[in-house]
Amino acid sequence: MTHSTWIYIIIMIITTNLIRVIPLTLIRGQIKNRFVQSFLYYVPYVTLAVMTFPAIMEATNSPVAGAVALILGIIAAFSGLGLFPVSIICCVVVFILEFFL
Repeated sequence: MTHSTWIYIIIMIITTNLIRVIPLTLIRGQIKNRFVQSFLYYVPYVTLAVMTFPAIMEATNSPVAGAVALILGIIAAFSGLGLFPVSIICCVVVFILEFFL
């Protein structure tokens, strides 16, 4: 049973565009519901976390090094450091722990 690749591509295009077009056509005015506003506010952060967390654990040779870097990165971020210093700290921690683990 063979299927045309073009059929799959067309279905993917339709699905992707519907996901983007339906909210634009259904929601015309400003969203007033506080729950929906807060939900939409946090969606990008949740998406980023869901994509980043597995990569943190699987990108290193040792998942322990990734976990320690994650914990130290969270502590550094909560203590007020910016994105660049936190990423440097995490990279250095993984680099050092890879030698010992």
